[in-house]
Amino acid sequence: MNSVKSIAAAWVSGVMVAAGLAGGTWVWHAQPARAALAVADARQELASSPDVSVMFRKVAKAVEPSVVNINVHKTVRMSPSAFPSQGLFRRFFGERDPFGEFSSPGDRDQSQKFEQIGTGSGVIMDAGNGMGYILTNNHVAGGADKLEVTLSDGRKITDARVVGTDPKTDLAVLEIKASNLIPARWGDSGQLQQGDRVMAFGSPFGYVGSMTHGIVSGLHRQAGILGQYGYEDFIQTDAPINPGNSGGPLVDMHGNVVGVNTAIASASGGFQGIGFAIPADEAQHVYIALKDHGKIVRGWLGVQIMDVSRSMAEAKSVGYDGKEGVLVKGVLRDAPAIDKLLAGDVITSVNGKAVNDSSQLRESVAQTAPGSEVTLHVMRDGKAMDIRVNVGEQPGAEGTVAAVEGKHARNLGMQLDAPTDDIVRTYGMFGHDGAMVTAVTRGSFADKAGVKPGDVITRIDHKDVKSATDASDTLKKADVKNGVRLFIVNREGSEMLFMQSNG
Repeated sequence: MNSVKSIAAAWVSGVMVAAGLAGGTWVWHAQPARAALAVADARQELASSPDVSVMFRKVAKAVEPSVVNINVHKTVRMSPSAFPSQGLFRRFFGERDPFGEFSSPGDRDQSQKFEQIGTGSGVIMDAGNGMGYILTNNHVAGGADKLEVTLSDGRKITDARVVGTDPKTDLAVLEIKASNLIPARWGDSGQLQQGDRVMAFGSPFGYVGSMTHGIVSGLHRQAGILGQYGYEDFIQTDAPINPGNSGGPLVDMHGNVVGVNTAIASASGGFQGIGFAIPADEAQHVYIALKDHGKIVRGWLGVQIMDVSRSMAEAKSVGYDGKEGVLVKGVLRDAPAIDKLLAGDVITSVNGKAVNDSSQLRESVAQTAPGSEVTLHVMRDGKAMDIRVNVGEQPGAEGTVAAVEGKHARNLGMQLDAPTDDIVRTYGMFGHDGAMVTAVTRGSFADKAGVKPGDVITRIDHKDVKSATDASDTLKKADVKNGVRLFIVNREGSEMLFMQSNG
């Protein structure tokens, strides 16, 4: 290295001598000479600097044994004209059928049934006693007919079981029977800052054991991909992510899991876009609930809200001049916050922690155990006050309703929620108790029977249905071998009877 610098210095000296003989030509020759000196200096500095590649190699060795590939078989109904979506947002799930991504409920006309085989990723988060638990995306594992997990050492597990799913965060937990598993470590996504280096692991396009790197390019992003009732607080990253990366871990430079890869904003469908990952702080909360209980129970206030920043005029009309906080638009009947909060209140903090927007308030309350008391700092008619509310349980049967009696019990393929005031207004329905269908899995029994999102189940066989939990409990006890009769009020207000049979 020193010889390179000596040669460069000698060349500069020679050029300067030549410049004395050739007049003004020295300026032209000095430019490449200075470049040669700069290169020599850079090489010398690089030789004495820490090798970043060594750090990346260590992260790879620490994380890769915990990353798995998931092959998924699903039966779906799709239109032959349903080619891959050209929309902006895409999930990182690599399909192997000619019709592109798994689709949402609806568009049943002229549909055909197909077996769809896709590939996704996951990460082992707990292991022991011949068992392992894998965190992945709901859009990877949810509704699967068969799951095959390939470990980093090449072992294939063909009887992976879905422990629980949470569509509202797009997370799922699988259980596998295997020994000598190495779980990954949780990181603290709350400590992430814009510019931090991160690495994405997974199986893009089926290439198992892939790793890319980038930076955290944004935090607290809402992409609008999980629907009206989803929870979005994404990490935005430019780490290249492609189809098949869904469910794989996003890790920091210490090899700790700080996120779960879930979606990308891209016009091409590849990594030429913006990647989104579910923060580990949220993912860990959901993971523990699904692993231990098979479902997640969320706290609930029962209020209709919007960001103050989106309705400054309304906020000012009730005496609030701030730019952050959450405006209460209304309180639902029989909700925990009834007689506590009023329309026009502005909530600025929960238990002393500031809430800047609706997303933060929803997340904070959702992670509060039902029955717990929270203190809300509220501005009402220009006056500050603290209001204590006992948090209720968020209505709705989380996950998928299943009939579990009998040898031939199967998943009915419905997600249910309580028809609270705001939901029935969304679907144009009034005056009905029951369980509202919020999603239907394509190709499922419910789909074949013609059940659609927005339908309200009022009776199952001869039993009236008062709530989503009531419907779930009734279906679990039903004799599915002889069929299940669902009395449904549809979105047009007409009552219909659907016979769901195992036949």
